[in-house]
Amino acid sequence: MHVLRRLFATLLTLATGVTFAMPALAQAPRNWQMGMQAAASPVAERIHSLHDLVLVIITVITIFVAGLLVYVMWRFNSVRNPVPSKLSHHTGLEIAWTVIPVLILVVIAIPSFRLVYFEDRTHDADMTVKVMAHQWYWEYTYPDSGNLNFRSDWIQDADLKPGQLRLLDVDNPLVVPVGKNIRILTNSADVIHSFYVPSVGVQRYAIPGRTIETWVRVDKPGTYYGECNQICGTNHSFMPIAITAVPVAEYQAWEKTAKAKFAEGQPIPAPAQTSTETIRLAQVQH
Repeated sequence: MHVLRRLFATLLTLATGVTFAMPALAQAPRNWQMGMQAAASPVAERIHSLHDLVLVIITVITIFVAGLLVYVMWRFNSVRNPVPSKLSHHTGLEIAWTVIPVLILVVIAIPSFRLVYFEDRTHDADMTVKVMAHQWYWEYTYPDSGNLNFRSDWIQDADLKPGQLRLLDVDNPLVVPVGKNIRILTNSADVIHSFYVPSVGVQRYAIPGRTIETWVRVDKPGTYYGECNQICGTNHSFMPIAITAVPVAEYQAWEKTAKAKFAEGQPIPAPAQTSTETIRLAQVQH
């Protein structure tokens, strides 16, 4: 018992050390991750809460059903009951196993619908960002900033800098101010894509000819990573998303710099041609 206690204390210390020594990993997926990324927005927090509620419910159901099966195998086996029962109907049981599942589904449905409506849109947006999906890159437009417009591409392996994440970091991230309600409007220039950033609770399809709305409020500074998670063609795996949240003052400074850098009103350049060999090697390593 003493050895087990020491082992448990050691594992707890190691887990705590890893947690506090690597806070940046909460913003991106990591190897062998079992749980969800830490929530960085109100929507993500509610998604986690719904997940925890459903997890408790299904765990209780699983334990109950497993216990019931064990009891039935013990109580009603051929040794204890050589003459099988001829009971074919029980009104109470019929009502119970119909009403109880319905009540469980209602308990799950109410917070589910509330979450769907909550993440649908914000009625007091501080700014709007248009997200246009392309094969295979993202285009961002800021209507409130004089239609500031730029594209965001994945960084090829040969161009990665120390500290950058392969197939996650991009050349031009989507920059937003911390603590502001941001309306996101998704669309597509070609096929169906999906704008998905799990740590901030954003997932919306980008469908040609249709504008779909959602919103986000990032509460903590940092860079949050996502991917297009709708198979959209050969280079589907090369459409990472990076949202960089900064304090308002830093955002305003970035906005001025970005307007000069991207020369507002200029057309988005054609996609860079990636060699077949580069794509093949990246897919093999991925």
